[in-house]
Amino acid sequence: MAERTLLNQLVEALRCLPGVGPKSAQRIAFHLLERDREGGKRLARTLAEAMERIHRCTRCRTLTEREVCPLCANPNRDPGLLCVVEQPSEIVALEQATDYRGLYFVLGGRLSPLDGTGPEELGLDVLEARLKEGGVRELILAISPTVEGSVTASYIAECAEGTGTAVTRIAHGVPLGGELEHVDGGTLALAFAGRRSL
Repeated sequence: MAERTLLNQLVEALRCLPGVGPKSAQRIAFHLLERDREGGKRLARTLAEAMERIHRCTRCRTLTEREVCPLCANPNRDPGLLCVVEQPSEIVALEQATDYRGLYFVLGGRLSPLDGTGPEELGLDVLEARLKEGGVRELILAISPTVEGSVTASYIAECAEGTGTAVTRIAHGVPLGGELEHVDGGTLALAFAGRRSL
């Protein structure tokens, strides 16, 4: 059995990061200890502070240091548009790639009863209450086109029934610059089913 040294504990702790296996964790640990101790100390301080101070926005559930995130607090955003995403990182992607000026709601995943992820874990009760408040004209579902994503989208659409909110879903299909012969069958079927007039 390997000795439980501080170095071993550091390597094991680094493995909690996505995509970091045993070899990568060992490489990172040795790099910080041998070449960048100041960077390692800065990383440790910032990580500890972030874990302590960053939490979910009370309005949209994205990650923020404030009670209400800067996007929700921005009076120039259109409160009548609400885009539902799975993860906070998707807000960053949409903000960089589009000119969307509405607000967001972050689920933190998809419905998956087998994994123990139900409506409560995704804050769907909070979303439903927000829709019942009124004021949301369009609910845009930017959810992955997986089986769980489709179930989640259907559940949210049912929650929105009777609130006067139009529910739309972002288009899925052939990527820009993609050639049909190289696109998988499922993606091609989605693209064909979601065709629109020009």
